[in-house]
Amino acid sequence: MDDKKADIFFDEKTNLALYPISIVAELLGTTDQTLRLYEKHGLIKPARRNRNRYYSENNVKWLRCLRDLIHKKKISIEGIKKLLDYAPCWEMTDCPEEKKSVCTAFVDRSKSCWELNRMICKKDNNRECEECIVFLKRSTK
Repeated sequence: MDDKKADIFFDEKTNLALYPISIVAELLGTTDQTLRLYEKHGLIKPARRNRNRYYSENNVKWLRCLRDLIHKKKISIEGIKKLLDYAPCWEMTDCPEEKKSVCTAFVDRSKSCWELNRMICKKDNNRECEECIVFLKRSTK
């Protein structure tokens, strides 16, 4: 498998919603209710199959970061929501310089990336806006 195909496979794999809520809660050392609370506040949006929630590897990474902010940095959920209001998407996703230099959201910072072109992340990172934590936060207002 060449490098480009391997990268696409890795991106697809990390975005696959494979883990039910109980497994994710166990992995994170928390409860199902806590994960539902984060969802209620718009901090995460797990995939749904029927009525069940499923989380991807990327969701788990974000939840670990979220838990770290809450428990180690002592930032409240409301504080995190405020921070997300001001954090640009390229800081949240650690975009490399070569992608930022051609990204219309980075070049024209007057609007959010999805307002300029909803396909930017899909094209560059194979991500949907609806999976982006910045998009989720802004769309719950």
